[in-house]
Parts: sequence; structure tokens; C-alpha cells
Amino acid sequence: MTKMKSFSPSDLTTPELHGIMLGSIGPRPIAFASTVDAEGQPNLSPFSFFNVFGANPPIMVFSPARRVRNNTTKHTLENCKATKEVVINIVNYNIVQQASLSSTEYAAGVNEFEKSGLTAVASDVVQPFRVAESPVQYECKINEIIELGKEGGAGNLIICEVVKLHVQDDLLDAQLKIDQAKIDLVSRMGGNWYSRAKEGLFEVEKPLRTLGIGVDEIPTFIKDSRILTGNDLGKLGNVEQLPTHEEIQEFIEEKDLKVFLDESTDEKVHLVAQEYLNEERVNDAWKILLAK
Repeated sequence: MTKMKSFSPSDLTTPELHGIMLGSIGPRPIAFASTVDAEGQPNLSPFSFFNVFGANPPIMVFSPARRVRNNTTKHTLENCKATKEVVINIVNYNIVQQASLSSTEYAAGVNEFEKSGLTAVASDVVQPFRVAESPVQYECKINEIIELGKEGGAGNLIICEVVKLHVQDDLLDAQLKIDQAKIDLVSRMGGNWYSRAKEGLFEVEKPLRTLGIGVDEIPTFIKDSRILTGNDLGKLGNVEQLPTHEEIQEFIEEKDLKVFLDESTDEKVHLVAQEYLNEERVNDAWKILLAK
């Protein structure tokens, strides 16, 4: 078993706990929040405590936390309290450096659109501007702000309801699905690190589409494999039924595998099955595993 270090939150300083959380909980999507103050002056800043929490109604939540070092609040929070409106712009690789620049703690009244070189576009429903370069922009009304504490590092949950959205046209297919390669999303990790989704895209078939047999139904000699990983077993468990004896025999004959199976160790067979799984040939992986 892997050796672990265990802590109660009280064992750590707030910066230490903050660093561990940000370094281990990720990648985190980025809410590039555009707001205006009571006088209509624009503000723009990214936040990685963010996600979507419903589609009917469409709800997003982000959290401008109190600053850890001096317990002050951010202009975005103050503006959201004053106007109850925000635009959440999505950050992709093309604007990540400019989004980061906008997080600089400029004085109140400084226009981060100008500082970051991004283009402010008037919204249709709310006062805050949209970021023209952002691939998807959500105009939102703020339903509620929940303050989670009064000390440095405490979050402030800003619960937003989308009232209008804007999507870059060439990202959408005929079914209004967004092309994940084209949108080229980025996300936050710990410290200075970001993650670029386009460089590591892979698919995991949703179990809801089928009633998988489950890992518990996989034969022990396969579950105890020294070759197959947990991810491999997850793929094997996400099938509705195992191949029949006839299907297995037909596969062996078609691929001329009899000699290989007779002369190979279980580990060699499991390595071939793993190659099939990496190629998303799950049924073929099952056939060669059960043939042995």
C-alpha cells in the first residue's frame, strides 16, 4: 500500500492547505468573469473555482475567494454584489496568456480589457461586456451570493443563471455539438501550471449507454492480471454481455491464433488484450482473454 501523509486542516497554514488543494484538484475550468461596478466601469478577471451545476435552469457557480495573504476581497465580488450581473467567458489556448495577465491586481477603475489587449463587446441582456475573443460567452444574472467565511482563503459562491449565450459558429456541428479539438480549452492546475485539453483528448464511453457487467463479474484470472490496469478492467466491465463460445472460436480461426495461444504465457496474452483495449477493440480483448 502506498505510504500516505495525513493532515487535519488545522495542522496546516492556510497557504499550505491552499497549495495542496490547488495542486491536487484539477484540471479546473476557468471562469473568465466580466463585471462592471456601480458606475459602469468594467472589470475582467479569471477564476478557477468554477463549474456548471444545471441546465434547466442553466446554472453556473464560481468563487472569488478572499485573498489568502491579506484577507481582502476582489473587485469581481464587489461588482457582483453591486449589479447582480456577470458574463462568464470561456478561456481557450488562444487567449490564455491574456486571461492570465488580466488577473494582475490592478487598482479599482483600471480597465483589464485594455490591459490584456482583449476586445470588449456589448452584451445583449446584461451590463457587463463580453470578451470578443472568447469562443463561448455566457451572459448571466446572479441569483445568490453565499459567503463561506470571513477569513483569508474563504470562498464566495456566486450562483449565476445564464440568460443568453454566444458560441463561435465554426465550433458547432449540425446537432449543436461543440468540436472539442477546435475549441482548444485550457484549465488550471497547481502553481503556474495549466492543462491544454487538445493535447490530451481521449474518450471514455459513458456507462449510462449500456448496462455493463461490472468489474465484479470479470473472471478472477483476468482481474488478478499483473498486466491489465484498473482502466483496462473498467473497459472490460463496460460490456453488456461476454462473447459466445462460437464467437471466440471464429475469432481464433480468423486471426490464426491457435499456436500463439498454445505457446504463450498468460502475461503475453494479456499484453495482446491490452493492445486491443488501447485500440478500443474491447470485444476482441474479451475473446482472446477467454480463449486462453
